[in-house]
Amino acid sequence: MKPVEIYVTEGCKLCARARQLLMSKGVLFTERDITFADDLRQELVRRCGKETTPQIFIGGEHIGGYEELRRLDESGELARKLSYSGDASDLRTSHV
Repeated sequence: MKPVEIYVTEGCKLCARARQLLMSKGVLFTERDITFADDLRQELVRRCGKETTPQIFIGGEHIGGYEELRRLDESGELARKLSYSGDASDLRTSHV
């Protein structure tokens, strides 16, 4: 499975939804909280030109925020981007 990163801020409802969607799929991800971390906020802007959250990256590719993640999931494209066979046994759950 490709590495997944999610940039979040405290109290962000869409961040919570994105986390929940990823966890419901058993996706292992790295969470980067930019609430009080200017260095991470600057990193996010360098990577995608945005500082709104959530921002999600799969295998280094910026896919966007929660709505884009949800659309990828609904279309079946999320499974392809994650590069797993679609069998639930390929998934791992992690709370990072």
